Amino acid sequence: KIKLVIFYVLQVPAERVPAEEVEAVLAAWKTNPGKFPRPRKREHPILPQENLRNILVTSALPYVNNVPHLGNIIGCVLSADVFSRFSRLRNYNVLYICGTDEYGTATETKAMEEGVTPKEICDKYNVLHSKIYKWFDIDFDFFGRTTTQQQTEIAQDIFWKLHKRGYIQKDSVDQLHCTKCDKFLADRFVEGTCPMCNFDDARGDQCDGCGKLINAVELKNPKCKTCKSSPVIRNSHHLFLDLPKVSHLDKVFEAGTWTHNAKVITSSWIRDGLKPRCISRDLKWGTPVPLEGYTDKVFYVWYDAPIGYISITANYTSEWKKWWKNHKQVEFYNFLGKDNVPFHSVIFPACLLGADDDYTVVKHMIATEYLNYEDTKFSKSRNTGVFGDQAEDTGIKADIYRFYLLYVRPESQDTAFSWDDFQLKNNGELLNNLGNFINRALMFLSNSFGGIMQEIHETDDDLQLLALITRELKSYIHHLENCRLRDGIRNILTISRLGNQYMQANKPWVLAKGSAEEKKRAGSVVSLCAEVSCLLSVLLQPYMPSTSAIIQEQLHAPPTINVITGDFLAFLPPGHKIGTPSPLFQKIENATISELKLKFAGKPEDKPQPKKITNSATNINGLLAPRLENIPGNSVDVDKLNQAVTDQGLKVRELKAAKADKSVVDAEVATLLQLKKDLASAQGQNPDAATTGKKKGKKK
Repeated sequence: KIKLVIFYVLQVPAERVPAEEVEAVLAAWKTNPGKFPRPRKREHPILPQENLRNILVTSALPYVNNVPHLGNIIGCVLSADVFSRFSRLRNYNVLYICGTDEYGTATETKAMEEGVTPKEICDKYNVLHSKIYKWFDIDFDFFGRTTTQQQTEIAQDIFWKLHKRGYIQKDSVDQLHCTKCDKFLADRFVEGTCPMCNFDDARGDQCDGCGKLINAVELKNPKCKTCKSSPVIRNSHHLFLDLPKVSHLDKVFEAGTWTHNAKVITSSWIRDGLKPRCISRDLKWGTPVPLEGYTDKVFYVWYDAPIGYISITANYTSEWKKWWKNHKQVEFYNFLGKDNVPFHSVIFPACLLGADDDYTVVKHMIATEYLNYEDTKFSKSRNTGVFGDQAEDTGIKADIYRFYLLYVRPESQDTAFSWDDFQLKNNGELLNNLGNFINRALMFLSNSFGGIMQEIHETDDDLQLLALITRELKSYIHHLENCRLRDGIRNILTISRLGNQYMQANKPWVLAKGSAEEKKRAGSVVSLCAEVSCLLSVLLQPYMPSTSAIIQEQLHAPPTINVITGDFLAFLPPGHKIGTPSPLFQKIENATISELKLKFAGKPEDKPQPKKITNSATNINGLLAPRLENIPGNSVDVDKLNQAVTDQGLKVRELKAAKADKSVVDAEVATLLQLKKDLASAQGQNPDAATTGKKKGKKK
């Protein structure tokens, strides 16, 4: 292991950065501290301002009726938190809103299970969710809930505007009615066998086996969830949103950052033809429908829930319209899982556009794929996987979970939480790479120079380091501006890797024992490393906020450093005294991992046998299938693979252009080659031929 680490550290880029690029980097490095940008002061309530980039960030409202697992957390709130924190570091005017989604059948069924009222369920789980997100250091500007008067007023106001403009239809539908309970059964009050895949535990709105949307009356052998008796089909009157009539919906998708899955899912809905969508339900727990003749019904959760973003903002500030009726000044980012895409990309925008009240409509939709647990799915009933209220009990800090979840964030394909990989990333990337560099540099500065920053005399090699780090910094900004959060982590790790290489090449521990000139050089080297550590503390802040704060405390860094520009600036002047260094990370032992595997493995006899999910780029089959069932043949796989090859090729080119570490480039090239083979296989071609083409200019 020691040999591998040393080889890893000694990797150096083969090509040098051009002189003109170095000159620009040096000019920025020499900037007078008095001209450094300062962090904007944030005061609540945060409102849009002229001449600033105003960003409204929301993450999909978590259902209040259950405990979120790690997949839920990375799918929305954690991803949005990283982007929100990054936006603050960029001095953007950003507001991050979230809260619990509390209405609907899911809440009613949970209340029945626990023998309490829906309100009691909501109160209990809202507190639980808040506690979990606080432990994970999710920094909402406001975390609210949907069971408020503002929700009722705004949802009903939008309904009346849609009704006035002719976008609400009345129709009757066949619905399951339980004669024993004497009531119509909303989707989740019905269970049965899926008519498409024969999964025997499908709900009345969606099948968890194949992921497809279904109507409750289509279920085979339906049963009332309350009394288990067989319901009968009866006619019920309902209200429908006339989606085909809402004009200009296509304009929502013309600009902004949309993940590939969000684009594909949305396009498939529009391509296949929009249909009227029922927005009422025969329930008691929900926002009341105000139209005469329908006042015994409530709004369907997928009409009602997204309006929660607006009502929660209204609970945050009475001036909520400055965010939500200000589409010219406000950029709306929505973070969510792929299963929620059509409701946020089609139905919610259609309601806002149809209301014709100058609403701010989503411009950027950032959807993740699924995070699974080891070789199966998270399941609370089977005690499989780590849930939010269990993570703290493992004794592992929240920042380590944040790092790993973002490292394996399912951006273009399903990934899996793996304890073995978790250990590998902690002990390798965090402990041996990032932590090793920062602790070595600060300990040496403390022990050999009394913790006092020395004058930095830049050599050619120093300037090359500054230039390479600046490239990574600019790449980091590009990635996070485009919500490619996984790539941002890799930029951070590459910077610390460059720092380790620099320390190893210059050997300040040897120089410090030599002549006065050599000792002076040692001080310059470790002081430059302290500056790199300072930059890393800022770049880490969106990902690992507590670790970032610890590094800045050890550096005694001024709060003014917390601004990200495209330049590497020297924030720690000669004579600055750092604090007391200490290790940032701890090794996770094999015994600990074995215990955690056993604890969260669940019940073997109850576990399903799904296809094994890996974190390699080769696992592409089945992606987006739940929402793309209407695309013929295997076009989903081919299209997805084509996009994956394109994205990976771009990534490789960017790494090569940035003169990234050879080992990193080689690993990404290997991923690209494998993707090309997978694409060839999906197209019925010879996979080996896809990676053995002739190179231009070469003769065989």
